Amino acid sequence: MRKYLITGLVILLPVAVTIGIVIFIVDFLTKPFMGAVTSWLSSSTISQHGFYFLSSEHVIRVTSQLIILICLFLVTLFIGIVTRWFFVRTLLHWSDQILNKIPLVNKVYKTTQEVIQTLFSAEKNTFQHVVLCPFPLGGYIMGMVSRDAPNVCRDATCSELLSVFVPTTPNPTSGYLLMFKKEELIYIDMSIEDAVKYCVSCGVIVPQAGASLLKSTSQEPTDPHE
Repeated sequence: MRKYLITGLVILLPVAVTIGIVIFIVDFLTKPFMGAVTSWLSSSTISQHGFYFLSSEHVIRVTSQLIILICLFLVTLFIGIVTRWFFVRTLLHWSDQILNKIPLVNKVYKTTQEVIQTLFSAEKNTFQHVVLCPFPLGGYIMGMVSRDAPNVCRDATCSELLSVFVPTTPNPTSGYLLMFKKEELIYIDMSIEDAVKYCVSCGVIVPQAGASLLKSTSQEPTDPHE
């Protein structure tokens, strides 16, 4: 009996908490406008009809909240569009010019800006493949291949090197940039998103079963994003 009760609580409590939070947010957003909207709906024909087990008062309340939420969404969207295309763009343009003219700061700012634009660019994939890299004492560490290593590094070692980003746990925005020989890497059939989730969760969230190890490390894997 106790096990069944605990199982039921585990299932129902998250649902109840979610519903309670949603109701609280809806009431918080719609309460300032409820008086005007409900009085307007009360003068319409909707106030004379119920809906199944709901009385006309409940129908008016639910309809009012729905109308208010739709209007708030449209207003917020409009404000976001206006702000983005006018105020924010102008402000960012001015701040960009100012930071580019400050000595020392401009070098850090330009470098950071280039890194961020590269990481969040939608036109190309920042990382190409998920790999297992050799780790001290016979272990492996998960990394993501970004691109080929600089030519100066490849020429210095007389070998084909790949740049691999190894994120730290549980904060994947920091980590190490390592260079490995291509034959040292083990390519695995895992998406970048799954690798990040696995890293952030400290290994608790395991990617879906079916991730298979590629037979040869020298074989080019299929890009999961293609």
